[in-house]
Parts: sequence; structure tokens; C-alpha cells
Amino acid sequence: MEWQQFEPFLVALAIGLLLGLERERSDNRTLPAGSRSFALLSLVGAVAASIDISAVAAGSIGVAALMALAYFRTSKDDAGTTTEIAALVAYLLGALAYTRPAQAVALAVVVVVLLVSKARIHHFARDVISEVELEDAIKFFVVAFVILPLLPNQPIGPYGVLNPSRVWMLVVLLTGIGWVGYIGVRALGPQRGLLVTGMAGGFVSASATTASMGRLSRTEAGLRAPLAAALVASLATFVQLVIVIGVVDVDVLRRLWPPVLAGAVVLAGVAAFVYRGAVRGTADGDEAPEGPASRPFALRPALLLATVLTLALLVSRWAADALGSNGLVLAALAAGLADAHAGAIAAATLSAKGEVSVDAALIAIAAALGSNLVVKALLAFTAGGWRFGVGFLAGIAAPTVVFGAAMAMAVTMG
Repeated sequence: MEWQQFEPFLVALAIGLLLGLERERSDNRTLPAGSRSFALLSLVGAVAASIDISAVAAGSIGVAALMALAYFRTSKDDAGTTTEIAALVAYLLGALAYTRPAQAVALAVVVVVLLVSKARIHHFARDVISEVELEDAIKFFVVAFVILPLLPNQPIGPYGVLNPSRVWMLVVLLTGIGWVGYIGVRALGPQRGLLVTGMAGGFVSASATTASMGRLSRTEAGLRAPLAAALVASLATFVQLVIVIGVVDVDVLRRLWPPVLAGAVVLAGVAAFVYRGAVRGTADGDEAPEGPASRPFALRPALLLATVLTLALLVSRWAADALGSNGLVLAALAAGLADAHAGAIAAATLSAKGEVSVDAALIAIAAALGSNLVVKALLAFTAGGWRFGVGFLAGIAAPTVVFGAAMAMAVTMG
């Protein structure tokens, strides 16, 4: 016999032992199944899978009945069902290990992480996340897993440039990133999570976050901490740009990511330098600014961005058709006044369809980012005053120069 014939059964045994050992170490009560029982259940699953699918189904019914009986015998001492469910999972993972051992092992690791993280998950569910945030999480799942699959994934409308599935995917990305960032701020707290606050707000709207941080700099929070958060919000623009362009056109992303990375690294360094003084100020007794007060699921800004994107895409397609690449750059420049990503995504979409070249799309993306930077600078001066505005310009100058130089090289060198 060859080694490969025994490998699935050994993998099943290892999975069962892993789950069983975790159960024995994490539970002090008398368990209905220990490490040996878990190993045997996984092995039985692999043996059943070696016979046929009907044997796996019959075994699942038998294991479920056995665990139900064990639960009724021990439920007076502990009403929890985690061990019983884990035993059934061990059997099914053993069955999966017979045909797909790599996937079975990966899933077993995920299951063990969930089991080990009991205290952390309970703390997060009971103490960190609120009922409002849970409701917004449900809304996000509706947006991502109910509405998105129902939308047609084909071009429609004038010029055939609109794809409802692609546009809604951007809404999903924006709302999802904003929700995760919001929860991160809640988990870390306003003081330790100041940069996360700027990052989370920047994913929703870097311009609005810059204005908010400018207003905050006029209070007792001081200048350096809000300024660092505003710079990090601009860093979120770079991160979000790479994500959404990767969804739209990989060819543009292949040429775009080196300039974005160069600018983002410099911007992160500048933000860290500015924030260092804010940390010292907080240690001396100054209060850090609070996290965002908005709800975690921000659908309205995402829908607004999708609307701006749709209009920018139509205008860009018309301008590219009427004026060529110069029209595309002008359209992206105008769209960037409202949102940096609208003109960039429109240009990348046209490049993906073959309507414009990758070089033209890169120039249009640079134009959109440039006009949006002008808007953020104006907001920094108007909301935060002269000191905050000058500080924002000084902080963003070096990353802008580095990004511009790297983008010029990307366009000229191909």
C-alpha cells in the first residue's frame, strides 16, 4: 500500500485530536466527548466518506443523535451545546478530509480559533458592539449578500458603460470598510484609536474628515492630533483607490500601485511624525478627540458616491468620445472636486472597455486626485484656520511630490 492511501485518515485523526484537545482544555465540566472521542469521530467520518455519500449522511444522523442524547444527559449542569456541535463538525471535517484534506485542515484551524476565542467573542458581542451597530451589520449583509447577487452583471445605459453589479460592488466596499473602521475605533477607544478614527472617516469621505478635524483643532484637543488624523484620512484615499481600481481594471492597477505605494509610505511617515507630538501631549493630560459619532453603516455617502460615479462615468465617456483623452482628463478633474474616486473609477472603467489607453486613464486619475487635494486644502483652511491649513499643506506636500514624480515615471516609461 502507498502512503497516499493512508494520508486522508491521518489528517482526519489530527483534526479530531486538535478539536478534542481544545475542548478538554477549555471546559472543566464532564464532557460528552473528549479528545479520543473527537479523534474517533473524525476517523469515522473519513471511513464513511471512503464508502459513499450515503454512508456519510447516515453517519451524520447517528452522530447528531448521539450528541443530542449526550446533551440531554448533561444539560442540567451546563446548557451549552458548543462541545456537541463541535463533535458533529469534527465528524464532517473528517469526511471532508478524505477528498479535500487541505480544505479540511484550514476549516479545522478556523473552528479552533472560534472555540479558543470564546471570551474575546463574548466580550466583543456584549461589551464592545452595541445594538445599533448590530442592526447596521445586518443592513450591510443585506446590501452585500441580498441586493448584489440580484443585480445584472452586464453593461447597460448610454454608451453601454454602466454595470449595475460593478457600481453596487463599490457601494459594498465603501460601506463595509467604513463599518469595519468604525468598529475598530469602538474597540480601541478614542485615545488609542485616533489614527484609526481618521482612517475610518477617510474611507467614507476624506474631504469631510479633513473639515471635521480642522474644526476639532480649534478646540482644546490641540493641533497635532487632528492634523495627524486628517493626514491619515488622505492616506485612506490612497488605500481605497487601490482597492476600487483593482475591482475595475487590473491593467491600470498594475501601473498605478507603485506611485500610490510611494506616496502612501511618505504620507504615513509624515502622519506618524505629526502624531508623535500628539501622543506626548495626551500623556501630559490633554484629551484626545473622540471617535466618529455617526452610525457605522453609512449607506447615504456610499450611494452619493455611486451617483457621482455614474454621472462622472457618463460625462467621461462622452468627453472621451468627443474630445479624446484631453476630454477624459477634464472630466476627471471636474469629478475630483466632488470625490477623488469618481473620476478615477470612471477612467479605469473606460480603460477596461478599451475606450481609452492606460496612459490616458493614469493621467485622468492623477487629475482627479489633484483637484480633490485642492478641495481638502481649502476645507482645511476654512474649517481649521490658518495654522491648521498651513500644517495640512506642509504635511501633504512631500507625499504629493513623490506621488506625482512616480506617476510621471509610470506614464512616460510605460
